[in-house]
Amino acid sequence: MSLRTQKRRRREAKTDYQARLALLKSSMPRIVIRRTNRYFIAQIVESKEAQDKVTLGVTSKDLLEYGWNEKFVGSLKSISAGYLTGYLLAKKAKKGEFIVDLGMTTKQNGGRIYSVIAGLVEGGLKIRANEKVFPTKERLMGEHLESEVKEMIAKVKASLDKAK
Repeated sequence: MSLRTQKRRRREAKTDYQARLALLKSSMPRIVIRRTNRYFIAQIVESKEAQDKVTLGVTSKDLLEYGWNEKFVGSLKSISAGYLTGYLLAKKAKKGEFIVDLGMTTKQNGGRIYSVIAGLVEGGLKIRANEKVFPTKERLMGEHLESEVKEMIAKVKASLDKAK
């Protein structure tokens, strides 16, 4: 009986090879969503012979161009920022059917990572997702926050609607 050494990226908790193989076998373009300590990153990735190519990408930092106040730059990883980041990517992609790749992210119902998917779906992309895991509409639009932040979120969404 031989002991098998785990692959380095699996040991480092960076890659789930079974999930990656299933995503590659689907042959659909995928939307990769990652959350850093400061931002959300959402990218459309196409794979050909296990070689990934990013065709379109946005980060929550891009929301600064659409009216996100510099004073609230620390909240670019919030539920509302995630929703608007997904919405922005959907507006730039225009249309299509995608599969979501969340990687090794901890998944929690109503969490920030699902706010990005909610933005993608509302932006018009075809994504199979259970809407029960999305944050509530009130949380997505910042109804629980101060009025200044709530108005800024509404302003950014309106400018995204006009932009593309």
